[in-house]
Amino acid sequence: MIDYSVRGPVAWAKLNRPEKLNALPREVWGELVDVASRVEEDPDVRVLVFCGEGRAFSVGGDIDGFGELGDTADRRAYMNEALRAYRTIEELRKPTIAAVHGHALGGGCELTLVCDIVIADETARFGTPESRVGLVPGLGIVRGHAQLNLHWLKYLVLTGEPLNAEEARLAGLVNKVVPAGQHVAEAERLARLIASRAPLALEVGKRVLNRHAGEGWSYGVEAIALLQGTHDMQEGISAFRENREPGFEGR
Repeated sequence: MIDYSVRGPVAWAKLNRPEKLNALPREVWGELVDVASRVEEDPDVRVLVFCGEGRAFSVGGDIDGFGELGDTADRRAYMNEALRAYRTIEELRKPTIAAVHGHALGGGCELTLVCDIVIADETARFGTPESRVGLVPGLGIVRGHAQLNLHWLKYLVLTGEPLNAEEARLAGLVNKVVPAGQHVAEAERLARLIASRAPLALEVGKRVLNRHAGEGWSYGVEAIALLQGTHDMQEGISAFRENREPGFEGR
């Protein structure tokens, strides 16, 4: 679902599943790893930019795929695939930018968390709505502290409500808010500016700044694998599909 292209020193990874608001199927994790490999191996690419086709950046994991997960081992494998992909993007030696419009929810919001810079237009909405279907944001609870203080992170995780672009900027999720439709142009301007800097200096700076980023990844895997096997998670998915309020029971 990712369209990859290169324009000068900037690589573009466009989430391209607009008919489902760029919902992320299981196959996307391998595609993200492939994108990172292509960027690393291309000496002419200095910066990677993520953006979304259609009306949104990404509404997160494809809810239909959650119901297809198997036993605990399969659920754990799924989370390992997802977190490995996010970690690969975060540990990319070259700088990354997320250019966001519309919804960036769940896994879409988490993708912005592992990018180095986030540009949002005024239409952007950021959120981690997993609690509505009996889950928590795996990467969010692992990496959220790096961008948000504890109150903002708890608000996102516990309420599931989205933040608008300016609230997201105040919370630490966004670097800069631009007028509607200007997010890609601003991301390209910054990408080309960054591409003009000394690449080894950027790599060293990024690596030092990210030195504690890997703490807690295994906890995220186990937490989600556990919750995906609960009655509440199944009820949450059923309620979502049936467009009704879930009746959670705490089991």
